[in-house]
Amino acid sequence: MRRILRDNGLSLVIAALFALLLVGQAEAGLHVYNEERAQRGQPAVPMRGYLATGHFLEATAENWESEFLQAAAYVLLTALLFQRGSAESRKIDEPEEVDRKPAARRRNVPWPVRRGGWVLKVYENSLSLAFILLFLVCIVLHVTGGAAAYNEEQMARGAPTVSLLHYAQSAQFWFESLQNWQSEFLALLSMVVLSIFLRQRGSPESKPVDAPNSATGSS
Repeated sequence: MRRILRDNGLSLVIAALFALLLVGQAEAGLHVYNEERAQRGQPAVPMRGYLATGHFLEATAENWESEFLQAAAYVLLTALLFQRGSAESRKIDEPEEVDRKPAARRRNVPWPVRRGGWVLKVYENSLSLAFILLFLVCIVLHVTGGAAAYNEEQMARGAPTVSLLHYAQSAQFWFESLQNWQSEFLALLSMVVLSIFLRQRGSPESKPVDAPNSATGSS
């Protein structure tokens, strides 16, 4: 057990923090949602009912989509572009392990490498493709949840409801999305630029403490 915890400590701690914060979000969101219902003279709903509402789905998917967009952009842009001095960049004009062509004869290679052809081509880009797919799924969930929340408010006021397509074209949807997307690219820019000048000993996201600012890459 100790070995499992040591070997998987990073993912286990992050997963635990994610679960803890998601529960906290749901609890806080439930109170906000029921306060809004009370103001409209509607009865409160329990947690199980709240988790099925557009209020919870929209808020959750809206944040997830921006995170997956950031991850997809980070993977793709770092594969194509360079930043001299940044720990987040590949070395300039120097070959790296991630650039080598896959060799099926190497030991313990994943099965797509042994298979070759289109399977290998997909596998070569599977990380960015997975993040793009997750981003698109969250966009759909955001539209679904956002439209449900918007229509609930419309019905409470006796106003007409809108379709999913209409909501996806609305300023409200794009305001919710763009305010999160721009913050993700600000975070990426901060990581790329600050890693030129600052260090964190022991982190693979940092250059060695004694590395010059002009050194590119994390090692």
